Amino acid sequence: MPRTKHLHEIMNAAITAAGPEHALRSRIHMQDGTLTIAGRDYDLEDYDRIRLLGAGKASAAMAAVVEDILGDMIHDGVVVTKYGHGVDLLRTRVMEASHPVPDAAGQEASSALLEKAGECGERDLVLALISGGASALTPAPRPPVTLDEKQHATRLMLECGATIHEINAVRKHLSLFKGGLLAHALAPATVVSLIISDVVGDDLDVIASGPTAPDASTCTDCLAILDRYELKDRMPASVREMLESRQFETLKPGADCFAGVHNVICAGNKQGLQAAAAKAQSLGYSPLVLTSRLEGEAKEVAKTLAAIARDVALEGLPVKAPACLLAGGEPTVTIRGEGKGGRNQELALAAALALEGREESGRITAGSVGTDGTDGPADAAGAILLPGILNAARDRGHDPHWHLTNNDAYPMLDEIGALVRTGPTGTNVMDVVGFLVE
Repeated sequence: MPRTKHLHEIMNAAITAAGPEHALRSRIHMQDGTLTIAGRDYDLEDYDRIRLLGAGKASAAMAAVVEDILGDMIHDGVVVTKYGHGVDLLRTRVMEASHPVPDAAGQEASSALLEKAGECGERDLVLALISGGASALTPAPRPPVTLDEKQHATRLMLECGATIHEINAVRKHLSLFKGGLLAHALAPATVVSLIISDVVGDDLDVIASGPTAPDASTCTDCLAILDRYELKDRMPASVREMLESRQFETLKPGADCFAGVHNVICAGNKQGLQAAAAKAQSLGYSPLVLTSRLEGEAKEVAKTLAAIARDVALEGLPVKAPACLLAGGEPTVTIRGEGKGGRNQELALAAALALEGREESGRITAGSVGTDGTDGPADAAGAILLPGILNAARDRGHDPHWHLTNNDAYPMLDEIGALVRTGPTGTNVMDVVGFLVE
């Protein structure tokens, strides 16, 4: 089906454009003993060693690009990425850990990163390779909070529908790594953080919980978040007590350790959407990027986007068909059922249900993918639903509304061939949603 093929190609264009190859090669250059990174020059005579430290789903792929550019100028390095996202590197140790709920391997990797950071001195140039997922991959719980307790706190935050800004605010205050503490461990080294953003607004203090950025959030803010989602009494006692004591704060703007740090956003959702729009145009569609700031419950976001697609089909507004509507961001899911799926699968399914039964629905195809290649606890990146495909699900005994209500989109979408599987992509810039209107 051309529409499925086209939507796959459009979304793949977004993923490729936001990958480390595009993100880093245009920003790192070597000439005559001078390393130029994002427009800043670093005279290598001023440094004894170049070291790589990284965390996130894209960190290993980022390190591979940097190793290819700098070769044996790199002294050593350590990066931690999600299980299955590692690559073989020559000069950098690659560690793998669990995401989104941290595990003991992540705690070990956090210790290795902090140990390496502690070895750095004023004549070290450190390239910190940061991407989405790093917050879960580097738990580094602050005593007396244990790893088990931080795992429990993480699950509660993930299941309640909290935004990534809220989740990471709490994570930072329970960590020895986040909220600027990696920068503190690296001082007095010169640090350039090369960052692939997976948060709405590209806020430095939220991406990966801001290990090399100052943090404006406070323990008081964290307590308000727990109250908002009625989680305070469900949190481990050590978590509540640490926040309520307000004894341990993250590092704030103006802290001395940030004087030698330069944080650079190398890629984000916008770059992916721009590439997707260009691909859609090359395929004969009029592209329209609606937003890179999608937030809110995935099922509700889907209804709004489906309504816009209907306007295109019926009125030719805000763009004339054939058109490709694009949006990006990070919707959330409040877990109420015990099924299997993710926010992209729920969004695509909810959109198909919102369009079903409309005369114009036969002209609209909806899809949503996570740019890291995973969507919830499954092997799929998301889903693409053609018009009428839900009838095929019903013919197989499925009730699409039930699957949506019970957070169980995966088995039904898998059976009808609607899932998108990309495997690990080497990047992570949130989600890309596309609607094709014939």
